[in-house]
Amino acid sequence: MTELNFGILGTIAFATAILWVGVFLRKHISVLAKYNIPAPVIGGVIFALANWALKDSFTFSFDMLCKDALMIAFFTTIGLAASIKMLKQGGPQVFIFLIVASVLVVLQDALSVALSYITGMHPLMAMLAGSITMSGGHGTGAVYAAIFQNERGLSGCMEVAMAAATFGLVMGSILGGPVARRLITRKHLAPTERSADDAATLGSDKNEPENDGPVNASVIMVTIMQIAIAMALGDVIFNIIDGLGVKIPTYLCALFVGIFIRNFSDATGLYNVHLRLADTIGTVALSLFLSLSLMSLKLWQLADLAGPMAVILAAQAAMMALYATFVTFNVMHRDYTAAVIAGGHCGFGLGATPNAIANMDAIVANYGPAPRAFFIVSIAGAFFIDIVNAVVIQTFVSFL
Repeated sequence: MTELNFGILGTIAFATAILWVGVFLRKHISVLAKYNIPAPVIGGVIFALANWALKDSFTFSFDMLCKDALMIAFFTTIGLAASIKMLKQGGPQVFIFLIVASVLVVLQDALSVALSYITGMHPLMAMLAGSITMSGGHGTGAVYAAIFQNERGLSGCMEVAMAAATFGLVMGSILGGPVARRLITRKHLAPTERSADDAATLGSDKNEPENDGPVNASVIMVTIMQIAIAMALGDVIFNIIDGLGVKIPTYLCALFVGIFIRNFSDATGLYNVHLRLADTIGTVALSLFLSLSLMSLKLWQLADLAGPMAVILAAQAAMMALYATFVTFNVMHRDYTAAVIAGGHCGFGLGATPNAIANMDAIVANYGPAPRAFFIVSIAGAFFIDIVNAVVIQTFVSFL
Protein backbone atom coordinates (compact mmCIF):
# COMPACT_ATOMS: atom_id res chain seq x y z
CA MET A 1 0.00 0.00 0.00
CA THR A 2 1.30 3.44 -0.96
CA GLU A 3 1.00 6.31 1.56
CA LEU A 4 0.70 9.83 0.17
CA ASN A 5 1.69 12.52 2.69
CA PHE A 6 0.81 16.19 2.25
CA GLY A 7 2.28 19.05 4.31
CA ILE A 8 0.23 22.10 5.21
CA LEU A 9 0.85 23.85 1.86
CA GLY A 10 0.10 20.70 -0.09
CA THR A 11 -3.03 20.13 2.01
CA ILE A 12 -4.33 23.64 1.31
CA ALA A 13 -3.57 23.23 -2.39
CA PHE A 14 -5.42 19.88 -2.39
CA ALA A 15 -8.40 21.48 -0.60
CA THR A 16 -8.60 24.31 -3.13
CA ALA A 17 -8.44 21.76 -5.97
CA ILE A 18 -11.36 19.85 -4.44
CA LEU A 19 -13.24 23.14 -4.08
CA TRP A 20 -12.57 24.03 -7.73
CA VAL A 21 -13.87 20.64 -8.90
CA GLY A 22 -17.06 21.27 -6.93
CA VAL A 23 -17.47 24.78 -8.37
CA PHE A 24 -16.94 23.48 -11.91
CA LEU A 25 -19.43 20.62 -11.56
CA ARG A 26 -22.02 22.79 -9.82
CA LYS A 27 -21.80 25.25 -12.70
CA HIS A 28 -22.25 22.59 -15.38
CA ILE A 29 -24.69 20.16 -13.72
CA SER A 30 -27.98 21.99 -13.22
CA VAL A 31 -29.44 19.65 -10.59
CA LEU A 32 -26.55 20.45 -8.22
CA ALA A 33 -27.20 24.17 -8.51
CA LYS A 34 -30.98 23.67 -8.31
CA TYR A 35 -30.72 22.04 -4.89
CA ASN A 36 -27.95 24.40 -3.70
CA ILE A 37 -25.47 21.61 -2.99
CA PRO A 38 -22.29 23.37 -1.73
CA ALA A 39 -19.29 23.18 -4.04
CA PRO A 40 -16.92 21.78 -1.37
CA VAL A 41 -19.45 19.03 -0.63
CA ILE A 42 -19.59 18.06 -4.31
CA GLY A 43 -15.81 17.94 -4.69
CA GLY A 44 -15.31 16.40 -1.26
CA VAL A 45 -17.78 13.57 -1.80
CA ILE A 46 -16.22 12.76 -5.17
CA PHE A 47 -12.79 12.55 -3.53
CA ALA A 48 -14.24 10.48 -0.66
CA LEU A 49 -15.72 8.01 -3.18
CA ALA A 50 -12.38 7.82 -5.00
CA ASN A 51 -10.60 7.33 -1.67
CA TRP A 52 -13.01 4.48 -0.86
CA ALA A 53 -12.34 2.82 -4.20
CA LEU A 54 -8.57 3.14 -3.75
CA LYS A 55 -8.31 2.43 -0.02
CA ASP A 56 -6.61 -0.94 -0.53
CA SER A 57 -3.92 0.63 -2.72
CA PHE A 58 -3.42 4.19 -1.43
CA THR A 59 -3.73 6.05 1.87
CA PHE A 60 -3.79 9.84 2.14
CA SER A 61 -2.31 11.82 5.02
CA PHE A 62 -3.07 15.56 5.34
CA ASP A 63 -1.86 18.30 7.70
CA MET A 64 -5.02 19.85 9.18
CA LEU A 65 -3.28 22.53 11.25
CA CYS A 66 -5.33 25.42 9.82
CA LYS A 67 -8.73 23.68 9.82
CA ASP A 68 -9.89 24.85 13.24
CA ALA A 69 -8.81 28.44 12.56
CA LEU A 70 -10.90 28.49 9.37
CA MET A 71 -13.92 27.15 11.26
CA ILE A 72 -13.58 29.81 13.98
CA ALA A 73 -13.16 32.53 11.35
CA PHE A 74 -16.42 31.48 9.68
CA PHE A 75 -18.43 31.65 12.90
CA THR A 76 -16.79 34.97 13.77
CA THR A 77 -18.17 36.47 10.55
CA ILE A 78 -21.64 35.22 11.55
CA GLY A 79 -21.22 37.21 14.77
CA LEU A 80 -20.17 40.31 12.82
CA ALA A 81 -23.42 40.07 10.83
CA ALA A 82 -25.68 39.74 13.89
CA SER A 83 -27.02 43.26 14.28
CA ILE A 84 -29.65 43.74 16.99
CA LYS A 85 -30.58 46.98 15.24
CA MET A 86 -31.34 45.10 12.02
CA LEU A 87 -33.38 42.53 13.89
CA LYS A 88 -35.51 45.25 15.50
CA GLN A 89 -36.01 46.92 12.12
CA GLY A 90 -38.12 44.03 10.88
CA GLY A 91 -40.66 44.53 13.64
CA PRO A 92 -42.29 41.97 15.91
CA GLN A 93 -42.74 39.41 13.11
CA VAL A 94 -38.98 38.84 12.91
CA PHE A 95 -38.83 38.10 16.64
CA ILE A 96 -41.91 35.89 16.42
CA PHE A 97 -40.50 33.88 13.52
CA LEU A 98 -37.16 33.56 15.31
CA ILE A 99 -38.98 32.05 18.28
CA VAL A 100 -40.86 29.66 15.95
CA ALA A 101 -37.58 28.61 14.31
CA SER A 102 -35.87 28.24 17.70
CA VAL A 103 -38.58 25.89 18.98
CA LEU A 104 -38.06 23.74 15.88
CA VAL A 105 -34.33 23.54 16.66
CA VAL A 106 -35.12 22.14 20.11
CA LEU A 107 -37.63 19.65 18.67
CA GLN A 108 -35.13 18.46 16.04
CA ASP A 109 -32.59 17.53 18.70
CA ALA A 110 -35.22 16.02 20.99
CA LEU A 111 -36.50 13.86 18.11
CA SER A 112 -33.01 12.66 17.19
CA VAL A 113 -32.10 11.75 20.76
CA ALA A 114 -35.44 9.98 21.30
CA LEU A 115 -35.05 7.93 18.13
CA SER A 116 -31.46 7.07 19.02
CA TYR A 117 -32.71 4.94 21.90
CA ILE A 118 -35.20 3.19 19.62
CA THR A 119 -32.72 2.51 16.80
CA GLY A 120 -29.73 1.75 19.03
CA MET A 121 -27.68 4.64 17.63
CA HIS A 122 -25.39 6.62 19.94
CA PRO A 123 -27.29 9.77 21.05
CA LEU A 124 -24.49 12.13 20.06
CA MET A 125 -24.20 10.44 16.67
CA ALA A 126 -27.97 10.78 16.26
CA MET A 127 -27.72 14.49 17.07
CA LEU A 128 -25.69 14.88 13.88
CA ALA A 129 -29.00 14.17 12.12
CA GLY A 130 -30.76 16.75 14.30
CA SER A 131 -30.47 20.53 14.40
CA ILE A 132 -26.70 20.30 13.93
CA THR A 133 -27.18 19.53 10.24
CA MET A 134 -30.90 20.17 9.68
CA SER A 135 -30.85 23.81 10.85
CA GLY A 136 -27.07 24.17 10.89
CA GLY A 137 -26.07 22.71 7.52
CA HIS A 138 -22.74 21.28 6.41
CA GLY A 139 -20.60 23.84 8.26
CA THR A 140 -22.08 23.23 11.70
CA GLY A 141 -22.21 19.50 10.94
CA ALA A 142 -18.51 19.39 10.17
CA VAL A 143 -17.69 21.33 13.35
CA TYR A 144 -19.59 19.03 15.70
CA ALA A 145 -18.53 15.91 13.83
CA ALA A 146 -14.93 16.87 14.57
CA ILE A 147 -15.79 17.56 18.23
CA PHE A 148 -17.62 14.26 18.71
CA GLN A 149 -14.91 12.34 16.88
CA ASN A 150 -11.91 13.92 18.61
CA GLU A 151 -13.29 14.51 22.12
CA ARG A 152 -15.81 11.66 22.43
CA GLY A 153 -14.02 9.02 20.36
CA LEU A 154 -16.94 8.34 18.00
CA SER A 155 -15.91 7.09 14.56
CA GLY A 156 -17.76 7.89 11.35
CA CYS A 157 -19.08 11.23 12.63
CA MET A 158 -18.03 13.24 9.60
CA GLU A 159 -19.62 10.75 7.22
CA VAL A 160 -22.91 10.87 9.16
CA ALA A 161 -22.88 14.67 9.32
CA MET A 162 -22.22 15.16 5.62
CA ALA A 163 -24.83 12.59 4.61
CA ALA A 164 -27.44 14.16 6.91
CA ALA A 165 -26.68 17.72 5.78
CA THR A 166 -26.89 16.77 2.10
CA PHE A 167 -30.20 14.97 2.71
CA GLY A 168 -31.49 18.08 4.46
CA LEU A 169 -30.53 20.38 1.60
CA VAL A 170 -32.35 18.23 -0.93
CA MET A 171 -35.45 17.59 1.20
CA GLY A 172 -35.68 21.22 2.25
CA SER A 173 -35.88 22.23 -1.39
CA ILE A 174 -38.36 19.47 -2.26
CA LEU A 175 -40.78 20.07 0.65
CA GLY A 176 -41.00 23.87 0.66
CA GLY A 177 -42.98 24.33 -2.54
CA PRO A 178 -45.62 21.62 -1.90
CA VAL A 179 -46.18 22.80 1.68
CA ALA A 180 -46.76 26.40 0.57
CA ARG A 181 -48.91 25.40 -2.41
CA ARG A 182 -51.14 23.25 -0.22
CA LEU A 183 -51.68 26.11 2.22
CA ILE A 184 -52.33 28.68 -0.51
CA THR A 185 -54.79 26.55 -2.46
CA ARG A 186 -56.68 25.11 0.52
CA LYS A 187 -56.99 28.47 2.28
CA HIS A 188 -57.61 30.41 -0.98
CA LEU A 189 -54.82 32.87 -0.16
CA ALA A 190 -53.51 35.71 -2.32
CA PRO A 191 -51.07 38.64 -1.92
CA THR A 192 -52.60 41.54 0.01
CA GLU A 193 -49.61 43.66 1.11
CA ARG A 194 -49.32 47.27 0.01
CA SER A 195 -46.07 48.83 -1.20
CA ALA A 196 -46.19 51.45 1.54
CA ASP A 197 -46.26 48.75 4.20
CA ASP A 198 -43.40 46.96 2.49
CA ALA A 199 -41.32 50.13 2.40
CA ALA A 200 -41.87 50.68 6.10
CA THR A 201 -40.87 47.12 6.92
CA LEU A 202 -37.96 46.92 4.53
CA GLY A 203 -36.45 50.36 5.10
CA SER A 204 -32.76 50.53 4.34
CA ASP A 205 -30.05 50.75 6.95
CA LYS A 206 -26.62 52.24 6.49
CA ASN A 207 -25.01 49.04 7.73
CA GLU A 208 -26.79 46.71 5.31
CA PRO A 209 -24.40 44.85 2.97
CA GLU A 210 -25.49 46.70 -0.17
CA ASN A 211 -24.54 50.03 1.46
CA ASP A 212 -21.11 49.01 2.72
CA GLY A 213 -19.20 50.95 0.09
CA PRO A 214 -16.28 49.90 -2.09
CA VAL A 215 -13.68 47.32 -1.09
CA ASN A 216 -10.06 48.47 -1.04
CA ALA A 217 -6.82 47.51 0.71
CA SER A 218 -7.68 49.57 3.81
CA VAL A 219 -11.15 48.04 4.14
CA ILE A 220 -9.72 44.52 3.72
CA MET A 221 -7.08 45.20 6.38
CA VAL A 222 -9.63 46.56 8.88
CA THR A 223 -12.04 43.66 8.28
CA ILE A 224 -9.30 41.06 8.73
CA MET A 225 -8.22 42.91 11.89
CA GLN A 226 -11.78 42.78 13.29
CA ILE A 227 -12.01 39.06 12.58
CA ALA A 228 -8.54 38.39 14.04
CA ILE A 229 -9.28 40.41 17.20
CA ALA A 230 -12.57 38.56 17.71
CA MET A 231 -10.82 35.21 17.25
CA ALA A 232 -7.96 36.15 19.61
CA LEU A 233 -10.23 37.53 22.36
CA GLY A 234 -12.53 34.56 21.87
CA ASP A 235 -9.58 32.22 22.40
CA VAL A 236 -8.64 34.00 25.65
CA ILE A 237 -12.24 33.78 26.91
CA PHE A 238 -12.48 30.14 25.84
CA ASN A 239 -9.33 29.23 27.78
CA ILE A 240 -10.68 30.98 30.89
CA ILE A 241 -14.03 29.16 30.64
CA ASP A 242 -12.34 25.86 29.85
CA GLY A 243 -10.13 26.33 32.92
CA LEU A 244 -13.28 26.56 35.02
CA GLY A 245 -14.31 23.13 33.75
CA VAL A 246 -17.08 24.37 31.46
CA LYS A 247 -17.02 22.67 28.05
CA ILE A 248 -18.19 24.75 25.08
CA PRO A 249 -17.32 24.68 21.34
CA THR A 250 -14.12 26.55 20.52
CA TYR A 251 -15.89 28.89 18.08
CA LEU A 252 -18.66 30.07 20.42
CA CYS A 253 -16.62 32.72 22.27
CA ALA A 254 -15.28 34.22 19.03
CA LEU A 255 -18.84 34.34 17.67
CA PHE A 256 -20.06 36.37 20.65
CA VAL A 257 -17.06 38.70 20.50
CA GLY A 258 -17.98 39.27 16.84
CA ILE A 259 -21.54 40.14 17.91
CA PHE A 260 -20.14 42.68 20.39
CA ILE A 261 -17.86 44.25 17.77
CA ARG A 262 -20.77 44.63 15.32
CA ASN A 263 -23.28 46.07 17.78
CA PHE A 264 -20.74 48.39 19.42
CA SER A 265 -20.15 49.77 15.92
CA ASP A 266 -23.90 50.26 15.43
CA ALA A 267 -24.29 51.95 18.82
CA THR A 268 -21.30 54.30 18.71
CA GLY A 269 -20.42 54.83 15.04
CA LEU A 270 -16.71 54.86 15.97
CA TYR A 271 -15.89 52.40 13.18
CA ASN A 272 -17.64 50.42 10.46
CA VAL A 273 -18.08 46.71 9.91
CA HIS A 274 -18.01 45.94 6.19
CA LEU A 275 -20.64 43.20 6.13
CA ARG A 276 -20.31 42.26 2.49
CA LEU A 277 -16.55 41.72 2.80
CA ALA A 278 -16.87 39.91 6.15
CA ASP A 279 -19.48 37.62 4.61
CA THR A 280 -17.18 36.91 1.65
CA ILE A 281 -14.27 36.07 3.94
CA GLY A 282 -16.58 33.84 5.99
CA THR A 283 -17.76 32.05 2.86
CA VAL A 284 -14.17 31.38 1.77
CA ALA A 285 -13.22 30.17 5.25
CA LEU A 286 -16.24 27.84 5.40
CA SER A 287 -15.57 26.48 1.90
CA LEU A 288 -11.95 25.66 2.73
CA PHE A 289 -12.95 24.21 6.11
CA LEU A 290 -15.50 21.95 4.46
CA SER A 291 -12.99 20.88 1.81
CA LEU A 292 -10.44 20.01 4.47
CA SER A 293 -13.06 18.12 6.50
CA LEU A 294 -14.38 16.15 3.54
CA MET A 295 -10.88 15.15 2.45
CA SER A 296 -10.74 12.84 5.48
CA LEU A 297 -14.14 11.20 4.95
CA LYS A 298 -14.19 7.42 5.28
CA LEU A 299 -17.48 6.53 3.64
CA TRP A 300 -17.07 2.81 4.30
CA GLN A 301 -17.64 3.54 7.99
CA LEU A 302 -21.20 4.71 7.22
CA ALA A 303 -22.63 1.34 6.17
CA ASP A 304 -23.47 0.14 9.70
CA LEU A 305 -25.38 3.37 10.43
CA ALA A 306 -27.49 3.48 7.25
CA GLY A 307 -30.65 1.98 8.80
CA PRO A 308 -30.89 4.14 11.95
CA MET A 309 -29.89 7.22 9.95
CA ALA A 310 -32.69 6.63 7.44
CA VAL A 311 -35.26 6.41 10.23
CA ILE A 312 -34.10 9.62 11.91
CA LEU A 313 -33.83 11.63 8.68
CA ALA A 314 -37.26 10.50 7.46
CA ALA A 315 -38.73 11.54 10.81
CA GLN A 316 -37.00 14.94 10.58
CA ALA A 317 -38.44 15.58 7.12
CA ALA A 318 -41.96 14.60 8.24
CA MET A 319 -41.74 16.80 11.35
CA MET A 320 -40.55 19.76 9.28
CA ALA A 321 -43.49 19.50 6.88
CA LEU A 322 -45.99 19.21 9.75
CA TYR A 323 -44.36 21.98 11.77
CA ALA A 324 -44.34 24.43 8.83
CA THR A 325 -47.98 23.62 8.06
CA PHE A 326 -49.49 23.69 11.54
CA VAL A 327 -47.12 25.91 13.56
CA THR A 328 -45.20 28.29 11.31
CA PHE A 329 -48.21 29.13 9.15
CA ASN A 330 -50.61 29.61 12.08
CA VAL A 331 -48.26 31.63 14.28
CA MET A 332 -47.29 33.93 11.38
CA HIS A 333 -50.96 35.02 10.99
CA ARG A 334 -52.37 32.45 8.54
CA ASP A 335 -52.21 34.73 5.49
CA TYR A 336 -50.45 34.55 2.13
CA THR A 337 -47.17 35.87 3.54
CA ALA A 338 -47.36 33.22 6.27
CA ALA A 339 -47.74 30.50 3.62
CA VAL A 340 -44.66 31.78 1.79
CA ILE A 341 -42.75 31.90 5.10
CA ALA A 342 -43.81 28.30 5.80
CA GLY A 343 -42.35 27.23 2.45
CA GLY A 344 -39.17 29.13 3.20
CA HIS A 345 -38.94 27.62 6.67
CA CYS A 346 -38.77 24.16 5.11
CA GLY A 347 -35.74 25.38 3.16
CA PHE A 348 -33.58 26.53 6.03
CA GLY A 349 -35.14 24.29 8.70
CA LEU A 350 -33.76 21.31 6.78
CA GLY A 351 -31.06 22.94 4.69
CA ALA A 352 -29.86 26.53 4.56
CA THR A 353 -31.07 30.09 4.00
CA PRO A 354 -30.33 29.97 0.24
CA ASN A 355 -32.73 27.01 0.04
CA ALA A 356 -35.36 29.08 1.80
CA ILE A 357 -34.90 31.96 -0.65
CA ALA A 358 -35.05 29.56 -3.60
CA ASN A 359 -38.27 28.03 -2.25
CA MET A 360 -39.89 31.42 -1.80
CA ASP A 361 -38.72 32.60 -5.23
CA ALA A 362 -40.51 29.64 -6.82
CA ILE A 363 -43.66 30.25 -4.77
CA VAL A 364 -44.00 33.99 -5.48
CA ALA A 365 -43.28 33.39 -9.18
CA ASN A 366 -46.52 31.41 -9.30
CA TYR A 367 -48.74 33.24 -6.82
CA GLY A 368 -47.50 36.82 -6.48
CA PRO A 369 -45.06 38.93 -4.40
CA ALA A 370 -44.46 38.58 -0.66
CA PRO A 371 -41.49 40.89 0.08
CA ARG A 372 -42.04 40.84 3.83
CA ALA A 373 -41.61 37.05 3.87
CA PHE A 374 -38.18 37.36 2.24
CA PHE A 375 -37.05 39.95 4.78
CA ILE A 376 -38.29 38.01 7.82
CA VAL A 377 -36.84 34.67 6.76
CA SER A 378 -33.54 36.18 5.59
CA ILE A 379 -32.90 38.07 8.82
CA ALA A 380 -33.82 35.18 11.12
CA GLY A 381 -32.27 32.46 8.97
CA ALA A 382 -29.05 34.16 7.95
CA PHE A 383 -27.34 34.33 11.33
CA PHE A 384 -29.61 34.55 14.39
CA ILE A 385 -30.77 30.95 14.12
CA ASP A 386 -27.11 29.84 14.08
CA ILE A 387 -26.58 31.52 17.46
CA VAL A 388 -29.70 29.91 18.92
CA ASN A 389 -28.71 26.56 17.42
CA ALA A 390 -25.26 26.69 19.01
CA VAL A 391 -26.76 27.27 22.45
CA VAL A 392 -29.37 24.50 22.04
CA ILE A 393 -26.83 21.99 20.75
CA GLN A 394 -24.43 22.67 23.60
CA THR A 395 -27.27 22.29 26.12
CA PHE A 396 -28.18 18.86 24.72
CA VAL A 397 -24.53 17.77 24.55
CA SER A 398 -23.99 18.80 28.19
CA PHE A 399 -26.92 16.64 29.32
CA LEU A 400 -25.80 13.69 27.20
